[in-house]
Amino acid sequence: MTAVSVSAGSGGRIDARLVPAALVVWTGAAAGLLFAWWFAVLIGLLGAVFGGWLLLRGRWDRAAALVLLACGLVTAGMLAGRAYGVASHPLHAEAGQRSSVRMRVELTNRPKPMYRKGFGDQQSGARTVLIEARVHTASVAGRAVPGGADVLLFAPARGWGGLLIGQEVTVRGKLAPARGGDTTVAIVWVRGPPGDPGAAGFGQRAAETLRAGLRTASGSLGRDAGGLLPGLVDGDTSGLRHELVGDFKTAGLTHLMAVSGSNLAIVTGAVLMLLRLCRVGPRVAAALAGLALFGFVLLAGPDPSVLRAAVMGAVVLAAMALGRQRSALPALGSAIILLVCYDPSMAVDFAFVLSVLATAALVLFVPRWSAGLRGRGVPSGIAQALAVPVAAHLATAPVIAGMSGQVSLVAVLANLLAAPVVAPATVFGVLAALSAPLLPWLATGFVWLAGPEAHWIVLIGTWSARIPGATIGWPPGWIGAVLLGALIAVVLLAMRYRRPRVVVLLGLLAVFALTVPPRLVRPGWPPTGWAMVSCDVGQGDGEVLATADPHRAVVVDTGPDEEGIDRCLDRLGVRSVPLVLLSHMHADHVGGLRAVLENRTVGAVALGAAQPRGWELDAVREQSARAKVPVVTVPTGQRLSWPGLTIDVLAPLPAESHPVGHDGTTINNTSLVLRATTPAGSILLTGDVETEAQTDLLSSGASVRAEVLKIPHHGSRSQAPEFLDATHARIAIASVGADNDYGHPNATTMNRLRADGSLLARTDQDGDVAVLPGNGRAAGPRLLRAGAPRSPP
Repeated sequence: MTAVSVSAGSGGRIDARLVPAALVVWTGAAAGLLFAWWFAVLIGLLGAVFGGWLLLRGRWDRAAALVLLACGLVTAGMLAGRAYGVASHPLHAEAGQRSSVRMRVELTNRPKPMYRKGFGDQQSGARTVLIEARVHTASVAGRAVPGGADVLLFAPARGWGGLLIGQEVTVRGKLAPARGGDTTVAIVWVRGPPGDPGAAGFGQRAAETLRAGLRTASGSLGRDAGGLLPGLVDGDTSGLRHELVGDFKTAGLTHLMAVSGSNLAIVTGAVLMLLRLCRVGPRVAAALAGLALFGFVLLAGPDPSVLRAAVMGAVVLAAMALGRQRSALPALGSAIILLVCYDPSMAVDFAFVLSVLATAALVLFVPRWSAGLRGRGVPSGIAQALAVPVAAHLATAPVIAGMSGQVSLVAVLANLLAAPVVAPATVFGVLAALSAPLLPWLATGFVWLAGPEAHWIVLIGTWSARIPGATIGWPPGWIGAVLLGALIAVVLLAMRYRRPRVVVLLGLLAVFALTVPPRLVRPGWPPTGWAMVSCDVGQGDGEVLATADPHRAVVVDTGPDEEGIDRCLDRLGVRSVPLVLLSHMHADHVGGLRAVLENRTVGAVALGAAQPRGWELDAVREQSARAKVPVVTVPTGQRLSWPGLTIDVLAPLPAESHPVGHDGTTINNTSLVLRATTPAGSILLTGDVETEAQTDLLSSGASVRAEVLKIPHHGSRSQAPEFLDATHARIAIASVGADNDYGHPNATTMNRLRADGSLLARTDQDGDVAVLPGNGRAAGPRLLRAGAPRSPP
């Protein structure tokens, strides 16, 4: 619990006796899953030997040495065995063959939306949900396969999105290899609805009733604040707009939308405060606070950060009940040991890692920093409020930078401004959830009390994200994380001494002056003579093809929301769109259509020949009809021409080659594939076609050679190498959103294109990307990057 962690570490020496044991368990489990099981054996044996040596020498606390010895043996035995079991499980091998499977599974976590982007006024919800499950029985091609393994289900939201933890269902689908690095042995692409669903437990049904009541009551706050309040209380982000989620990422406020230790600290802290006012004894207070903690975990679900905080809070409450002095670091160490032993995959879960790092920073640094500020005359409350977001941000920034490839420059300020209202919003939200089933009017009253706080947090998030230069690019991956971590360590060390402190401050000012002001204005944008611009629309596609008229252009796909494509077209000065081509009916390609239709003159909206019915197609037709714009079909083989631009439709192939269905891959493979002839050369626009459609297109004899390639499916790993090779592209562009949940663009895909000599660009790092004709010094097309992803106009 974050609040307890801070207060517990405010005085006396830090009790770090459990840290070595926790590190052995954590690093052993992580190494066993990420590399090989014998790494866990090696690390565990080293820890056990060191613990035994300390025990024999008697120079360290005997209990701590014994715990280290035991944890080393557990790591070398049980955790290494779990890692070996994952790598050797039969489903792991079958996944490589992409076999069809039928299995009976038990859900171990709530379904999580894999696509949560709005479409105009319609809150579309998720097309697909990801569900963690435990296999009980399985059969592959009629052969029985042992269960006892973890799988990830990618299932249609309809029918699967409402399932609860603990329910057993029968699954039919196709296996695919897991991403590796955790206990998941395979991914299952689910076909059809859940079969023979069992009943969830009473606790899970009750928790879902509370969550549904909170969602309903929160609707009175409006779209943004009403969508945020359930996220603050129980991590339910189903009502949040994609734009707001992106703003919160930029502002460094995403932790507010995911239940963590701070939520548990707020709830249990409020309960303890109330019990203290009622003069309840420490043992009874600890027991009642423990019940509140358990109930909140049931409400929020067993996410890694929640479980970490819950176990840590339970240890602290147990110590309180026993009358012992509370100590946050031993509680954190205990939580790491217990949870990683229970579920080794937590050792490599980003939410767990961020939660542990943030809590450790609050324990180790906040008391000292706040005391230093008080010594300089800063009031106690303000000193604490300043130290907490700074410590948490600095501790987690390296991991976030490695994950996202960017560093937020506004996160500390945004968290400082939002922090005072998070606690009351959470408390009122919990009270609203508890009262909603029986007293809806009372729940509405509590939501009304939480409204100003929720509106304030939304305002802070959107305002912070709109600051030019709110984020700067950073090397992604572990190299970027280590680099930023080392830089932060050097800065903190230097700040302890007067002369280095001056040098560091001058250096930071110089970096700020060199990196931020150039991002405030994008000189020369749009570039003169651009032939195509791949717009930075977030996790989606939005391409603009120029005609001879500088204010007239063809739009191919409109991104996931109205904001991204609208701003891009404004920056380009496009006022007339003779044709909007929508590659396929997924929301990340059609979600911004209304902005194009309403804010510009549009001639027609064109679809491919194979479009399955669904809410996206209905919305396209409805919005086009409202704007009095016709919807037409462009058949494969058709040529479209305007002055300065010609487009040939290469795909989709006839329906008999690609049967229409409703799963994601099938719809992706119905994408329009277009080759545009422009003054900058030929440009291949590929929608989201995956491996099967790519190879079929090559087999059809169609030429896919082009000087510029819009990489299929946002650069995912579902690529046919021969297709990428056949394009011979000099420039390859990935239209992709920062911090996306899909791992786009895939490193293997990008490395292959780079090895083939393609110049790479990606909109999450480069912003809008323009293709221009070559000049006298450069043959072929040129590439120009705007360099400011999703900045305001």
